[in-house]
Order: sequence, then structure tokens, then C-alpha cells
Amino acid sequence: MSLETRSLGYTGEQLTGVGLGTWAIGGGDWQYGWGPQEDKESVAAIRRALDVGINWIDTARIYGLGHSEKIVGEAIAGRRDEVFLATKCGRHWKEDGAVYGSLTAADVRRECESSLKRLKTDVIDLYQIHWPDPLGEIEEGWTEIAKMVEEGKIRYAGVSNFAMEQLRTVQAIHPVASLQPPYSMLRRGVEDTLLPYCAENNIGVIVYSPMVCGLLTGKFSKTRLAGLPANDWRRGNVEFRAPAFEANLALVDGLKPIAECNNLTLSQLAIAWVLRRPEVTSAIVGARRPDQIEETAQAGNAVLSKDDVLAVEKLLTRRLETIAAAP
Repeated sequence: MSLETRSLGYTGEQLTGVGLGTWAIGGGDWQYGWGPQEDKESVAAIRRALDVGINWIDTARIYGLGHSEKIVGEAIAGRRDEVFLATKCGRHWKEDGAVYGSLTAADVRRECESSLKRLKTDVIDLYQIHWPDPLGEIEEGWTEIAKMVEEGKIRYAGVSNFAMEQLRTVQAIHPVASLQPPYSMLRRGVEDTLLPYCAENNIGVIVYSPMVCGLLTGKFSKTRLAGLPANDWRRGNVEFRAPAFEANLALVDGLKPIAECNNLTLSQLAIAWVLRRPEVTSAIVGARRPDQIEETAQAGNAVLSKDDVLAVEKLLTRRLETIAAAP
């Protein structure tokens, strides 16, 4: 089955409904790592994504402190023309691995040059500011990115995790090709203003964490949570701690019959749910093994009925009530 595509804002680029995210394949040896990861599995997952028809990959210099970009570059060698390649800048690390932000023109240019080398490419299709941090350097960093677009090092410029005012600020300097916000059943802050703004201004939207880092896949339990490696960042995330964790497990149980009625897995349902919004171009979905991306890739073609969406809404309301009532 071929994968359907959607247009990325004003660019006209056609992206598959699911894009491969490579945060986890950076490994566990940094502040926001996911625990140990075999590079051979990572390369196999990336190549399998291309084999099943996914046509774009999202990475970032900070993932694994450069390791994710290196693995992506190795995996797509000889297949660069099959991939719309997106990466991100603005996050740096100290000797002890602590992460901090910098968007000075010099740092942004230096990051871009290092990303080009690791990815083994002459041009980055979509170069994004990862976080608006420091806030006072956004305009300087964005102006430098615009220069690199003119120089041909970058095709399009985008932003990630930007609020409305920050988006408006950079849009006045250079066109924003895309916004990359978190969006899932558990994080819906973009729905009321950001998504409509992007639609009105022809800005593509590529959302991340639609499965909330594995939480909505149906594969989590208290036992699995307890068994996560000590260097897995999810251990400290609010959605993986009481009372939210228990309420999230109950939500997943409620989603199972909706998924089954649509011949979807829970992972596919979570992805299809974010793609129900017409403003969303694509959902970034991570994979650490080839079989994971084989499953989720097909979610870009799934269509939920109004009744399905309403049923999910009721479950989400119940989840919030459960969390609010917790001692």
C-alpha cells in the first residue's frame, strides 16, 4: 500500500503522513537519552522506513550529542534523493553533558556546518530552531538561517516549540516553512490558536510525540516503567508519574475497542488522531527497530470517523477528571 502525502505549507513539498523521528537512536549517553541503543538496529530501522515508503526523516544535532545525525547520515548513504531531511539547531552541551541554548549567528552557522558533515549531505532540506532559547537571540539566529537559505546550504527554514508571538517575530524576517510542536491526546495546547494561525499563514505543521514517547502504544505497564534503564529520561516525566501514569493506563484501556473497530493498533490510532486535524502535515514517529516503523507507517492513511473522535474525547475528559480527583 502506498503512503499518502500532504503539502508542507507554502513549500509545496509532499511529505508522508508519518515521518521517522530519530531522538531515541541517539542512545542513552546524554541528559535526555532513552537508554542503550544498538547502532545496527538504528540503521536497519531507518532503511526500513524508506523501504516502506516514508519519505522524510527528522533529527537534531543534540540527539545523542551528534550521534543521531551520524547514524542517519550512514543509513541514507546512497539514498539521499529518497529523503526530505530535517534537522535542528540551538541546543549545545557542556563537557559533563548538560544541555543549554545558544542562537548566536556564529553558533547557528557552526552547527549547520557540523550537521552537514555528519549527515553527509550538501544541503539540509529543513533546518529548524529547536527551542526559542535564549529568547533574546531568536532574531539573530533566524536571520543567520535565512542567510544560509540564500547560500544554498538550507532549502527551507522552520521552528520547533515556538509560541505564537515568537512565530510572528521570525515570520516577519523570513518565511517560516513549518512549525514543529508537541501534539498528542495528552498535549493539546496547539489546537485553539497555533494550528489555525499556521493554516492562515501557509505554515506546515509537523508534530512530535503523538504516542507520548510510547505511553499510548499499549505496551506500558507499571512493571515496564520500573524496568526502564536508569538513564532513560522518561523516568522523570510527569506523564510517567502518579497520578497521571495510572490515568494514562486507564485511557489506553479505553482506546483499545476504538482501535480494534478500525483495525488499527493503539500506536496507529494515536497517530491517526493527531492527523485528523487538516492543519497537520505529518506526525514524527520514532522507531528503534525495523518492525516498529513498519507498524506505524500505515497510520498516515487511516481515517477516523466523527463517532471515533467523539469517543476519544469522552475518554480524555474522563482522564482529566481522574487526575483532578487524585489525592
